[in-house]
Formats: sequence, C-alpha cells, structure tokens
Amino acid sequence: MHKMLLPALALAAAGLAQAQIDTRAVPAQPQASTLPANWQHGVFMEVFVRGYQDSDGDGIGDLRGLTRRLDYLQKLGISGLWLMPITASSDHDHGYATTDYRGIEPQYGTLADFDALIREAHKRGIGIVMDYVINHASWQFPPFQQAVADRASPWRSWFVWNPDPGPGWDIWGKFPWYDAAWQPWTWTGEWKDLPPIKPGSPDIFFGTFGPHMPDFNLRNPEVVRYHEDSLRFWLNRGLDGYRLDAVPHLIENSAKDWNDQPESRALTRQFQDLIKSYPGRYVVCEATAEPIAYGNPELCGGAFAFNQNYELMKAAKGDATAVQKVADYYRSMSPTMATFLHNHDIFTGQRVWDQLHGDEARYRLAAASYLLLPGTPFVYYGEEIGQAGIDGRHDEPLRAPMSWTPSGGFTTAAQPFRPLSLNRSRHNAESQQRDPDSLFNFYRKLIALRRASPALTLGRYEADQVDGQLWHFQRVHGGERVLVAINYGDTPAALELPAGARMLHPKPGAAAPGRTTLPPLSVRIYRLAAR
Repeated sequence: MHKMLLPALALAAAGLAQAQIDTRAVPAQPQASTLPANWQHGVFMEVFVRGYQDSDGDGIGDLRGLTRRLDYLQKLGISGLWLMPITASSDHDHGYATTDYRGIEPQYGTLADFDALIREAHKRGIGIVMDYVINHASWQFPPFQQAVADRASPWRSWFVWNPDPGPGWDIWGKFPWYDAAWQPWTWTGEWKDLPPIKPGSPDIFFGTFGPHMPDFNLRNPEVVRYHEDSLRFWLNRGLDGYRLDAVPHLIENSAKDWNDQPESRALTRQFQDLIKSYPGRYVVCEATAEPIAYGNPELCGGAFAFNQNYELMKAAKGDATAVQKVADYYRSMSPTMATFLHNHDIFTGQRVWDQLHGDEARYRLAAASYLLLPGTPFVYYGEEIGQAGIDGRHDEPLRAPMSWTPSGGFTTAAQPFRPLSLNRSRHNAESQQRDPDSLFNFYRKLIALRRASPALTLGRYEADQVDGQLWHFQRVHGGERVLVAINYGDTPAALELPAGARMLHPKPGAAAPGRTTLPPLSVRIYRLAAR
C-alpha cells in the first residue's frame, strides 16, 4: 500500500539526498475575517478533495473542481469546509504522509487555485479549514531522507531516533520503532511483512502511524518553529483555520507514557494560540483519547466528539439505552465540541447509508440528532445525499468519488481514481436536489432552521427528557426557545406542548395543541413562547 524509505545509497543514486524544503521564517500578517458572525457555529462539511470533483479529466478531484461546487454547498447551507490534507504527499491518496508543508499536492492544482478557492468561498460566506499534520511527515519528506542518508546531517535532530528503544512498546497492536537500513520496497503495507529491528542500530526511528510516516522530534524548537511558520504561511493567504491532526501523539515519554502527555497538551495550546491570534479563525483537534479535554476552548478551541458518534448511530437504530446516553452527553458537553456521525476513518464507522442499511426514515433521525444540538456539526461529503460506501481495503470504502449525477458526474475520465458508489442512480446530488422529499432537502431544511435560529445555533441545551424512545429538549438563547422532539420508536409517542407553541418543522407556522402525538420515526420542531 505504501512504499518505504530508500536506503542511503539508493537516495544518493536517485539524486534526492540534496533535496530541500522552504524553512524560511514567515512573519504574521493577521487580518480580520470577512466571514459572517458565528460562521464557526454553523454546519461544516468534511471534503476529500481527491474524491469531490475532477475539473481536468484525469480522474482525480482537485481544487478547481471543488470551487465549481461551491454553489451547491451554499445551497445546502454549509458555513465551513474542512479539507482533508491538500499539501503535497507521498501517498497520493489520503494525504497524511506530507512531503511539503507549504505546497499544494500537484494533482490538486496550484497555490493560485488555492487562493481562488478561498476568494470564491468567502464570497459565499463559507470558511475554509485545512488539515494540518503536525505529528509526523512522510518518509519522502526531504529532511528525513537526508537524515537517513547522513547521520551527521543537521536534519537528524528533526526526528526521533533510539538505538535501543526497549521493551513494552505497543501502539494499536504494533511496535512503533523501525530500522531505516533495510530494503523497504519489499513492504506491502502489512506490518507482518516488516522485519524485526536490530537493537543497537543508530537508524532506528519512531513512527506512531507506521514506517512510512516518521514522527517529528517536537522537543526540538527548530521543528516547532518550522510548523509555526508553515501555519502562518497558509493563514497569511486567507485560510480560516485548521483541523490539527493527531495532537495527543506529539510527544512520547516512554513505552507506558506515550499517549496524551502533558507536553503534547502544552504544544497543542501553543499552536492554537498562534492560529487564534488571527481574528475570527477556527481550530478543531483530532484527539481520540480524551476528546472532551481537548474540546476545552483553552486547549484546542474544539475537538471531535469521538465515541459519541457510535451512540448517535445506535440511537437512530432505536436503541433506548443509546438515546439516554446521547441526551446525557449533551448535558455536560462543551459547546465547542465538533459532532459527527462518521468521518474518513473506518474506525468511526461505515457510511451512514451502510450502517442503517438504507433505512431513510432512521437516516433522518440520525441527522436530526446532531444537526439540531449544541456543538459544530460536521457532515461527511455525500452523507447529505445518502451515498453508499464501496468495496475496498482499510479506509477506501469511505473515500469514493462524490455522486453528482446518476452516471457519476465526478469526472470525464474513463476511469476515476476509485470506483463509484453503487447507489448513485438515485442517491446523487442532481436527483436529490430535484426531489422535495429527498435526504438532501431534509438536510437543507434542518440546516436552514439552524442558521435562522440563534437558539439552534448558539443556544443552551435545557429541559431534556427521555421517555423510552422519545427524546425531547429545548434550545434557549436570549428570549428564543425552540423545542425539538425525536421519536426513535416504531410506534407513536405522546408529547405535552407548552401553551403558545408553533411548529417550525415539518409544517412551519402551524399552531400546536397542548398535547400532540409524534408519528413513528419522526422529528418535530416547535418555537415556544418567550418566558
């Protein structure tokens, strides 16, 4: 799946040992954000640029293709985009094996294309947040190649080396130390194919996520400064923020103390403070170990609500215990948390369509369960049209091209970079937009309600109650109160409404009786009289 690093002699033969990167200092040029107030509290979409829209017919999505689809995203009501890595990488797929922190992946376009995307997104009130990979680089990252080729290289101190790392290391079932001297081109991407390291070798390096992605030595101030300058490089071009990747893994102290160390938290806050020194910027962290801690605005501004996504999906399937867990979570959740149903990593679950086996009624319940609640919801591209996953290894089932038309609409090439979704004939953006009762239009209506209501955008979560498979709660901001009721059950459920309640969804403006019955698998939203 991934190539490995070349040994020193092969590096020299390939002419790569002298490769350089841009390490120049980048002065801060903070400018006020031109985006609407509270854009950070709207609904975001996670976009895999490679899989979104191909503009030049090579079968690979690119920045110009994404720019062409901004009107669609604006129609849906999206306030911000999280772009999976768009910097140059060696994997040419997911993008997390970075080779150039200040350059666009050539298959995606140019810096000029990036600048155009920012301009056009801002015209539509959409912010752009970029994935930034701090913990590790690619084995093809020029400083790492030079560090392997020459042990006296000044780049050596940019990475983590230990000739005898000792026993007890286990990160997700793998030994995270690798020998740079063996022939790497025999590696197929399976850890069972890696030869054992030879203790005592000075070329044993650390890689939390595998030998193809060596960890930076973030105890080295030069490395930290390089990342800070690279963060400013994109912020100075108008970027609206970052999703910081794998922040609990920045520093490892021992085989036992490797995850979420105090030093990692201190660095995370340092990077967050830099980003937020630019007015109106947004930061969200990937921190699977302690997401609630990283969701503290003082640490990382926001963090993805890992594990809550599993309960959301179980609740949508009618699991009464999960419904109660979801309700309880929102009672204590920081409003800076980023909520989601799944993302690009298969450990978060298959696509919603596949998890719910195409049950569109329960699909709507899943959407309502996070789009109407506190936090910043992140929709995964294609989720809004019910796109199904594909067959494949590892994360491939989640990363198919976006279904724009019944035939695909992603590319004019005969062969896209990955197979198209099999349910595209009906679940594609073109058909879904035309059907008033489609999933797309359900998402669009809920997002529009959220944008129009300060209570749904910024409000507190109050007066929640779970009765079996019925969950209802209020969102409150200023004098506005909104009541949301979700019936996850297969039978009707009774709900007592306060006097003066008026329906917002599904029949806007309709007066509501004091006692009403929610149909099975339904969502009702009411505006309540001000107190």
